[in-house]
Amino acid sequence: MKTVQFVNGDHMPVIGLGTWKSNPGEVYNAVKEALRLGYRHIDCAPIYGNEAEIGRALNESFKEGVVSRDQLWITSKLWNNAHAPKDVQPALEKTLSDLKIDSLNLFLVHWPVAINREVLFHKSAADLISLDSEPISNTWSAMETLVDKGLCEHIGVSNFSVAKLEALLKTATLMPEMNQIELHPYLQQPKMLDYCKSENIHLTAFAPLGSADRPDRLKLDGEPVLLEDPVIQQIADRHNATPAQILISWAAHRQTVVIPKSAKPQRIKQNLEAIDVSLSTTDMQEIAALDRHRRYISGSFWVMDGGPYTIKNLWDE
Repeated sequence: MKTVQFVNGDHMPVIGLGTWKSNPGEVYNAVKEALRLGYRHIDCAPIYGNEAEIGRALNESFKEGVVSRDQLWITSKLWNNAHAPKDVQPALEKTLSDLKIDSLNLFLVHWPVAINREVLFHKSAADLISLDSEPISNTWSAMETLVDKGLCEHIGVSNFSVAKLEALLKTATLMPEMNQIELHPYLQQPKMLDYCKSENIHLTAFAPLGSADRPDRLKLDGEPVLLEDPVIQQIADRHNATPAQILISWAAHRQTVVIPKSAKPQRIKQNLEAIDVSLSTTDMQEIAALDRHRRYISGSFWVMDGGPYTIKNLWDE
């Protein structure tokens, strides 16, 4: 498996199994099958509501000798209601308990958004906390102590703009080593790619296939379906591959990590095999022309009348 390398020499597999939107009852089988097929990277988050089920699959796979803990890369994330420094370690400890492991390979700040600790997801503007009141720099300091304590090996962020990364680098003692963001041919983010390369920050692409299975409330009428794009389909036909395999291969060719989600055994297998699809310079040029700066996960759910977040200050665009 192709990997990306961290400063300390650790290697993270380029293709991981995404677990967002995997329903209770199906993620257990998906993880077990993925590990059996050779996946060595699982991406998790407590807000997905399935870490305990993933933990059961991991624990059984370890006991069955399918994989050992030291062969597996596991990422999880700090949810928005645990940004207060005193809440950061307990949040990670809950994730570790659910996943039935002693430490994470990578722990990410899930969003540059803070909400009240009493709620899982905000229902009103009153549940949202301004980053002026709960600065990311304070949350990050607490994240740094987790590395010192051996509870995670690497720390990073998710859904951060270049501007937010620049601000964090000014105050951080341990630099963020990953930014997990939406990346696909309709949202290629070349400036982010260049900036992170210059600062030795890796990128993980979520929603790499266009997240067509996300909840209807997050969709717009008539939105483009990435997997049905004619250029992607033509390239897939050229390589005797699926459109999903082309999209995954494209992410890997850009030296980004990619975490496609599937609960179907055949799709899980095909996604892993995408690493063997070699795209030509022409293929990459054709895909580069597809960029629309089009987000499928716009973050609009954080925007409420009277609240501190807007689309503009979320993405700094």
